[in-house]
Amino acid sequence: MKTDLNKGYFNSHWPVECGGNRRQKIFNGSLNVKEKSHHLITKVNNRWNVMFICRNDNELYLAGTMPNFLGDKPFGWVQKVNPDNLETIYESPNLECGEHIWCGAIAAHVNGTIINVNGSFMHILDENCNILKEIKLPIDQAHNGLLILSDGSIITKDIRVSNDTSSTLTRLNPESGELIGKPLKLPEGSMGRIACDIDDNGEYIYTPGIEHIFKIRVEKEQLVIEKNWSVKYREKNSDHGLAWDGCISEGFIWLMNNGDIESVRSIFSRHPNGRFSSPPGTLSWQRPALWKGNQQLLKVSIDNQTIDYVTLSNKPGGGIIAPPVSIPKYNLCIAWDSLNSGLYAVNQENLNIEWSVNIRPTMQPVVFLDSGELIINSYENNSDHIVVINLENGELITKIDLKSPLANGMFLTPGTNNDIYYCSTLTIAKIRWN
Repeated sequence: MKTDLNKGYFNSHWPVECGGNRRQKIFNGSLNVKEKSHHLITKVNNRWNVMFICRNDNELYLAGTMPNFLGDKPFGWVQKVNPDNLETIYESPNLECGEHIWCGAIAAHVNGTIINVNGSFMHILDENCNILKEIKLPIDQAHNGLLILSDGSIITKDIRVSNDTSSTLTRLNPESGELIGKPLKLPEGSMGRIACDIDDNGEYIYTPGIEHIFKIRVEKEQLVIEKNWSVKYREKNSDHGLAWDGCISEGFIWLMNNGDIESVRSIFSRHPNGRFSSPPGTLSWQRPALWKGNQQLLKVSIDNQTIDYVTLSNKPGGGIIAPPVSIPKYNLCIAWDSLNSGLYAVNQENLNIEWSVNIRPTMQPVVFLDSGELIINSYENNSDHIVVINLENGELITKIDLKSPLANGMFLTPGTNNDIYYCSTLTIAKIRWN
């Protein structure tokens, strides 16, 4: 049944988070930044900036929420942004989110609309950020991420950090916003975002739960859990934390555990999620881990349902807030430990660490495949930086101080003109190499 996995998206080089449904974060282009000068634009807007996506050539959209953990009611928002100077061209009205505070998602649909999920609402917007449809999702909980399936339908999932309540997959019609089939209740809560792939047997969604990774078959009018497919990746009372999103690559799912750090647990201890009556003092990702386990990279075989663990370092209490990236061309999977620092290139076959770099990454990277460059952040001396690393040997080619006071697990987005776009809480930025 093989078909184009990403044909539900607008014909763009980066229409959705991570560039596509496998969450591979790979851009078929080059930067070649070595010995090049750069131009940096940094803007502090005091918002929780989540991600940029691209629609048509030179059409850039930014989505996010408001970090109103106290006080004023939060809301989502979408902006159409000038890609040259990051100035706002059009902005949506305040988008209802059910008062939940969490990083949602945005995508450019093949029909030309912009789809936004934030909190417990989905909005369908036109190209100038006007609201066409507002849809209250059936689950009153923050949703983290959306994907557009090959038939154009929209899929999203609420986020949970325990099994007190299971997570639910919701599928919607992109024109009407109406439900397609009955929302599918998963066997467990699920923290990590969904990923999707197509093989000879059909289209499948993969998501990590609290203890297991699940596979869901996409049918015309319903979603069906594959009952003969389940991979257990942790024990209920494990000394390692939960997994964030999976990166699907050549028959394997790559994930990292230790993701439900104290700030995440704190946000989801409240309902509406992230709303507090007094300052909680627990929202920094830099607080010590709630477990002793070292940071691990997980390699899951889709065909065999086996799992391998790679311990990245001997430092206990590892933790992350973003998933790894698999790069088959270089036979490497890049992983890191945000709490203890360190980035590691793992051989995808023998699982040995080929090289490491002493930086402190936290966010979703981008790979410029043709030039073999990894772009990721490093939070140092109370400021976030962009670093460019040579995938062949781990050489740190350049490091640029963004003057961004906070780092988090948000998304980098490649431009098409030797540039990269950056999102974090309070700050957005663009770097262009000459």
